[in-house]
Amino acid sequence: MWRALFLALGIYCCVLGAECLVIEKATMPSRGEQRGMFGLAAPKRELTPSDWAPWSLLSAGTVTILYSFTLPQRLHKAP
Repeated sequence: MWRALFLALGIYCCVLGAECLVIEKATMPSRGEQRGMFGLAAPKRELTPSDWAPWSLLSAGTVTILYSFTLPQRLHKAP
């Protein structure tokens, strides 16, 4: 179970790092309804990844994936 968890977290970090490497900024809708009172649009949030974020996420994800491969598989012993 731990091996699969660390593998999934490592893959998630690598994918998120690759996305941050490709995009310049991401625009996200605000929480809740898309329209405010009187039909006015709610403000949107813009996220700009830092310069260090893609490379840090990619390297941390790679190290986590390698760590997950070194964990021993669970041994099932018959009673």
